Amino acid sequence: MQRQTTGVIESVKNNILDAIQGTGDVAGAMVDVMSKTVAKLISGFGGITTSIVNATAEVARGAIHATIEVGGDVGAAAKGIVVGVMRGTQEAGSANLQAIGQAAESAIRTTASMAGDLGTAAKGLVAGAVQGAKELGLDVTEAASAAATGAMKAAAGIGTEAGHQVRNALTGTIAGVKLVLKEPFRSEKH
Repeated sequence: MQRQTTGVIESVKNNILDAIQGTGDVAGAMVDVMSKTVAKLISGFGGITTSIVNATAEVARGAIHATIEVGGDVGAAAKGIVVGVMRGTQEAGSANLQAIGQAAESAIRTTASMAGDLGTAAKGLVAGAVQGAKELGLDVTEAASAAATGAMKAAAGIGTEAGHQVRNALTGTIAGVKLVLKEPFRSEKH
């Protein structure tokens, strides 16, 4: 499984690098590559079906690696990741909030491991969730909350400073949506 995951990450990274170098449009390249890759992975690309959680994590890691490698805008990349994941899961008939949260978690973890700007990445993730939700007719507030919660969960797992960076970045209104952050370690009961 580790070899398959590494192969997917490298494939996504290479496809994104090619697309970015071809167009110079980080966000556009991200959305296109992400949506196609997630849809293929979930529906069984090459006879191997991957869960939504694994697919989103793998492509998010590859995307962040590619962006940081070319010196691209992590915020634009993060936005493109979430929009691409949402489109890809929609194409595969599996669009859900868990995929948004997982993509956000993976993007924040990878950004941290590569010493990228966590605040910029977190804002981009939420902006992408808002854009994707509008495109797909989903609840914008729920999508933004899923991205913010995923980002906070990852940041809390990284450390106190990462948690502060992400929390500060997600305070207020992003892409027209007022965020209300929920602690990732508390269980929610409705």
